[in-house]
Amino acid sequence: MDSTTLHHYIDGKRVKGVNAPTYPIYNPTTGSVIKQLSFAHDTEINSAIIAAKKAFSTWSMTPAIRRARVLFKYKTLLEAHLDDIAKLVTLEHGKTLADAKGSIQRGIEAVEVASGITQLQQGTFSEDVATGVDCYTMRQAIGVCVGITPFNFPAMIPLWMFSMAIACGNTFILKPSEKDPSASLLLAELLAEAGAPPGVLNVIHGDKTVVDSLLTHPDIAAVSFVGSTPIAHYVHQTGIQHGKRVQAFGGAKNHCIVMPDADLEQAAEAIVGAAYGSAGERCMAISVAVCIGDQLADDLIQRMLPKIQTLRIGNGMDANIDIGPLITKEHRERIIEYIEIGKQEGAELVVDGRHLSVKGHESGFFLGGSLFDKVTRDMRIYQEEIFGPVLCVLRAPDFDTALEWINQNPFGNGTAIFTNDGWTARQFASKVQVGMVGINIPIPVPVPFHTFGGWKQSIFADVHMHGTESVRFYTKPKTVTSRWLNGHRLTAEFTIRAQDK
Repeated sequence: MDSTTLHHYIDGKRVKGVNAPTYPIYNPTTGSVIKQLSFAHDTEINSAIIAAKKAFSTWSMTPAIRRARVLFKYKTLLEAHLDDIAKLVTLEHGKTLADAKGSIQRGIEAVEVASGITQLQQGTFSEDVATGVDCYTMRQAIGVCVGITPFNFPAMIPLWMFSMAIACGNTFILKPSEKDPSASLLLAELLAEAGAPPGVLNVIHGDKTVVDSLLTHPDIAAVSFVGSTPIAHYVHQTGIQHGKRVQAFGGAKNHCIVMPDADLEQAAEAIVGAAYGSAGERCMAISVAVCIGDQLADDLIQRMLPKIQTLRIGNGMDANIDIGPLITKEHRERIIEYIEIGKQEGAELVVDGRHLSVKGHESGFFLGGSLFDKVTRDMRIYQEEIFGPVLCVLRAPDFDTALEWINQNPFGNGTAIFTNDGWTARQFASKVQVGMVGINIPIPVPVPFHTFGGWKQSIFADVHMHGTESVRFYTKPKTVTSRWLNGHRLTAEFTIRAQDK
């Protein structure tokens, strides 16, 4: 099998596609093609579904404690191979090794939580709901589940999805981003090494054609998706129209409010890291800073300027680098276009990152951090998700106005406030219409035993991700009402009837 071409992982082994088109995989640091990816046809899609469906018949009946042991061993294998997975992520995505390792660790934490499935999947029991009648509810696996994951976290988000799905007794088909798929194949092979039977986790590659096949196939029970809002809406609508349970996580325009009483140096450091870390390619990045008053905005910008201008941008494999490249040349050009739009709309471009060149990697997809001041809410750079290293500063007259602006924004993924006043922080946490809130924490991604998910156009689902929310999504409840008659009385009655005959 050609080592430069990546194929699928189906029924416990690598499977080469038949007459499959290929997609180039780039190293974004160099701008060169390093691998080819084989896309799936109907043959590979159907094979994956058949394998997952067959495995479900036995895996769903495997005792929860045995499923938990597989996941616990999987956790130890992931920890042992963390460096290997991180290098694959950095090579194909571009983010720094430290960033890659941190994200994988968050994925491992989700596996650790899923290892507690024996308690998480427990049902309820009510004795004597009527005389001699008991009632109990159990949560059972739903079937073959699908995960469609984005390029920005090629290991973490798949682990968030399939670890809990598999823990609950389901089987899984992962369709990773075609831009950085190598990590997903290693994740699947490590799960098999941990003891998961063939077919429990399958990986197939492709584009919209593959996604549509999975969304409409009658043997798929549930779909979990993370990506942009327009695609999330499409996935949700298509999936539910075909009888699927769907959770689709969309885009974001995450605001932070900076109050006059905040520790300004700490806020500036945190905002720069949250806005430009991972080149801004994360759904929880801070992309809007709302300052209360003109003087505070001026002071914050002055503190951020040297931090932005001294960001170390280069090859993510280097230990002393803060930010790597963007994922593709096309994505880089899209962000450059947004910067030009911002200038044309009248925003003040305080820092322009468009002309960055990294020595030795002149063909890489690099972009420096950009900062806009005096942004207004009617501008496209405020209204639309840029998904890159661009920060917009808005100036609000007071806290109530800033809060109203956030609540009026159509996105509601993450938000933060920087303040030393407990009452203001409490009011913010209570009243803001956003799913994940940080208080003096710029990127409030919850630990995996608390719920992850946004509000408004950042999500199309009734159930969020992580912990008990994931158990709810990947299981269905069944309630049993039972009554047992006295066994001795039944035996006596049977004997009398037999004698009469």
